[in-house]
Amino acid sequence: MKKVLITGASGFIGRHCLGPLVERGFEVHAVSSREQSNYSRERVHWHTADLHNAEHVLRLMAEVRPNHLLHLAWDVTPGFYWSSMENLRWVRTSLGLLQAFIDTGGERVVMAGSCAEYDWEYGFCKETLTPLHPGTLYGVCKNALHSMACAAAEGAQISCAWGRLFFLFGPGENPDRLIPSVLASLLRGEEVLCTHGEQVRDYIYVKDAADAFCALLDSDISGPVNIASGRPILLKDLIYKAAKAAGRPKLVRLSALTAAADDPPLLLAETRRLKDVIGWRENWSLEEGLEETLDWWKKKLGQQ
Repeated sequence: MKKVLITGASGFIGRHCLGPLVERGFEVHAVSSREQSNYSRERVHWHTADLHNAEHVLRLMAEVRPNHLLHLAWDVTPGFYWSSMENLRWVRTSLGLLQAFIDTGGERVVMAGSCAEYDWEYGFCKETLTPLHPGTLYGVCKNALHSMACAAAEGAQISCAWGRLFFLFGPGENPDRLIPSVLASLLRGEEVLCTHGEQVRDYIYVKDAADAFCALLDSDISGPVNIASGRPILLKDLIYKAAKAAGRPKLVRLSALTAAADDPPLLLAETRRLKDVIGWRENWSLEEGLEETLDWWKKKLGQQ
């Protein structure tokens, strides 16, 4: 029996992993810091634990004894997480979680990394080629955890993979992120103030990102794997697609804001390991993802 413990299970990505994990034949044990009544699902076992509490972690691992671990939990509060000291805390917590997993007979671990680990001067990010030179504390901590987790897994002779996330969007995203802020403004009839929008990015719908993590966990691939679409899009085109879905493209104001001096012109993932080696494919088009996200925000704002 494939038994997985998933952290961050009630979070933006984690909640969308539950169904795909069940469909792949996993016995799913989901952990959250709070009791979860809103995410009840058949064949998903919920556990309440503070992952920063070593006793909670040891008790959880002894109770569940998972052979797979999908670790997604981290603090990614917009405007805060890039330089937050919480990143250091999460490195310690993640290593403690991994140690407990190894000690209770774990066999395969997948952790969530970030495109922030790469040197953004290069723009095009390939796992085995692009240098790792993070420019933020968040990226430094993710990169350091990757090195330590892989070394620990190798020493313990267990399988370890690292999913480097690029840019996400979807229902339930923090309202301070790009797509939610754009859609919320449009639905309120407000102007959307933007930079020039010439930045090229790699966006993936959150349900596809979650499914990609599940495919990675269910594979035998080790090492880093980019979790992304591999499809470049100008930010202005993404914003106009969102505005078109909302029926209010005239509210978009390009070049109303000045882009940050350190805003990279290109951030795009190479996705051959994800798509050709693992064999994963997207289930949602960009437009379908935007439509579903728009519907979610309409309900959230009482417009549906």
